[in-house]
Amino acid sequence: MPTSTILSVQRLGLPWPTIDPFLFCVHHNDAYPRGNAHMGPDASLAGRNIGQDFAGKDGWSMYHGQTIPGFPSHPHRGFETVTIVRQGLIDHSDSLGATARFGGGDVQWLTAGKGIVHCEMFPLLQTGQPNPAELFQIWLNLPARNKMVEPHFTMLWREDIAQLHSRDAQGKATSVTCVAGALSDTKGLHPPPDSWASQPESDLAIWTIRMESGAHWTLPAAVGTGTRRMLYFFAGNALTIDGHAVPPSSAIELRTQADVVLGSGAEPTELLLLQGKPIGEPVAQYGPFVMNTQAEIQQAFADYRATGFGGWPWGTSDPVHPRPQGRFARHADGHVETR
Repeated sequence: MPTSTILSVQRLGLPWPTIDPFLFCVHHNDAYPRGNAHMGPDASLAGRNIGQDFAGKDGWSMYHGQTIPGFPSHPHRGFETVTIVRQGLIDHSDSLGATARFGGGDVQWLTAGKGIVHCEMFPLLQTGQPNPAELFQIWLNLPARNKMVEPHFTMLWREDIAQLHSRDAQGKATSVTCVAGALSDTKGLHPPPDSWASQPESDLAIWTIRMESGAHWTLPAAVGTGTRRMLYFFAGNALTIDGHAVPPSSAIELRTQADVVLGSGAEPTELLLLQGKPIGEPVAQYGPFVMNTQAEIQQAFADYRATGFGGWPWGTSDPVHPRPQGRFARHADGHVETR
C-alpha cells in the first residue's frame, strides 16, 4: 500500500525482511515449560527434529540444542550480531574466552570481524513454573574496510539503556527503548568501535516501541539523507501510520524525510524499528559468513578450517552456567561485570 509515508508493506515471516545495512532479523518467542535438572525442558522431546528443531511444536523450539534449547558453538565472520533479550536468559561463550549470562532487557552486541566462534544457549532455570523466552537477533553488516577487524564483545545492560517516555494529548503513553541511535535528547549507548553504527554518517537506530492502547506518537524524521527505515509491527491488533491502517504482523518500509504519526489500536502495540544509511557494497553470504565477494567467502571457510578462529576454550559445544548464577559478563581480558 504505497502512500506518501509508506513505501511497502510485507508480511512477517522467518526471518523478517530487512534492508541495507541490516542483513537478518528474527523474533524468537518461545513458551518454554518448567525446567528439568539439566536446565532443559521438563517435557518429552519426542517428535522433534533434535539438532534442527525450528517447528515451534507446543509453542517452543529446541533450535540446534540437544538438551538445552539454543545455538551451540558456531562461527561468524564479516558482520555483527545484536541480540535484544526481552524475556528469559541467554548463556553466551565464545572463542575469545568471553562468557556471560544476560537477559530481561539486556543487549549483547558482538562484532565478528575477522572471525569468532560463539554459542547462545537458553537455560530453563525455573523448575516450578514456565520459562518464557523472547528475543530479537539482528545481523548488521560491516563495511568492507572493517570486515577483518578484531572481534569485539560488548554488553549493554538494561539498567544503562536509555528510554524515552511520552504521553499524547489524551494522556496515552508511549515508551521507546533506544538500543542504538538518538531520539531527541535520548541517546543509545556507544556501539562497538568498528561498527557501522559508530560512524556518524550511518544515522543508525535500533529502537523498540511500546504504545498503550489508543495511543498516538510522532516518529520523527531521520536526520541523515539517504537513510532507510523499517518498522516491524509484531504485537497488537491494529496500527495506523498517518491515518492509514496497517495489518498486524507486518514489516513496513517508511519514507524518512518527514515525521510520521503512529496510532495504536484497542490493544497495546509493540514495534521494532531498524534504521540506517545503506552501506551500499556488494554482499556475498554463505551461512555464517558475510563478505563482499565469493572469493572472500571461500577464504573464510579455509581460514576457519585452518584456525578455528582461535579455537574453542570450553569443554562442550553448549556450555551453560550454574543455575544460581546471576547476570554477569566476563570479558576476554578477564574484566568481570555483574548485575
